[in-house]
Amino acid sequence: MDEPLEPQPRRFHDGGPVGGHPDPQAPPTIVLERTEDMPAQAFRLTRRIAYRDRRLGELVVPADPATFVTDLTSVPSVFGWLVPRTGEHLPAALIHDGLVGSTAGRPTHVSTEGHVIDTEAANRVFRDAMADTGTGVVRRWLMWTAVTLATMVTGAGTHWSAAERWRWRATAVGSLLLIAVLGVMSTADLLDVDLPLVGGVPWMDEGSWWARLATGAAGAVVIPIALGLLWGRFRIAGVIAGIALALLLHVTAAVALLTGVYQAIEWLCARALRAAMALAGVLTVIAAVVLVVAW
Repeated sequence: MDEPLEPQPRRFHDGGPVGGHPDPQAPPTIVLERTEDMPAQAFRLTRRIAYRDRRLGELVVPADPATFVTDLTSVPSVFGWLVPRTGEHLPAALIHDGLVGSTAGRPTHVSTEGHVIDTEAANRVFRDAMADTGTGVVRRWLMWTAVTLATMVTGAGTHWSAAERWRWRATAVGSLLLIAVLGVMSTADLLDVDLPLVGGVPWMDEGSWWARLATGAAGAVVIPIALGLLWGRFRIAGVIAGIALALLLHVTAAVALLTGVYQAIEWLCARALRAAMALAGVLTVIAAVVLVVAW
């Protein structure tokens, strides 16, 4: 793991106009524009932003504001409670979007020192830039892990061979899938639900509920660490991703379920408002009956 970085917000500065020069003495200004012909989550960055990286020097995003489009921080809706689309990390997210993007095969960033930046390097810049914005340690390492995981799965923007792509993809997907399965098995064991042909997990105590919960939580930490070490040079991301998945599996499932219910209600109301109102009435009556019976 790299040495902890002290926040240095002045590493961000004004990127200057297209064809002009960045101004290291001027603070960055983020100006976003969205027109009716653009997707709801897409924005143009009409003013360039620059960042002085510790290894790569000055990086300017976008190369051409007229063609550059960003979705701010790319976060699935089920994780919005943990990592918002905007916030103190936004300047770093915009820099990262420019470093990994391309338009007509041309980079959407400018390296004033002429560096060619692959996705792995861009992910590291993203993490360091978040530190310079003052983003919390846990949040920035989670976000770096997320983009690293995406790189391992897709291989986009890397110089990996086909064998390397499949190696990293199988490592990431296989270990996370195993952690998810073990998480489901541990939950079933905690709730005394017998799974056919499987049973429970061996590390959970058979005593009190609290003892089973404690040993299950211990397994949710130790097992992902062991599997994360198989990720080679991405082992830190493997450990973080594994522990996060194991500990947040139930919360994520609950949020995903509620999100799905909300989206289903929106869909029904948009297409059959009367049917939606009738269904709401029926559910209200059922709830009232249940309450009266329980009383």
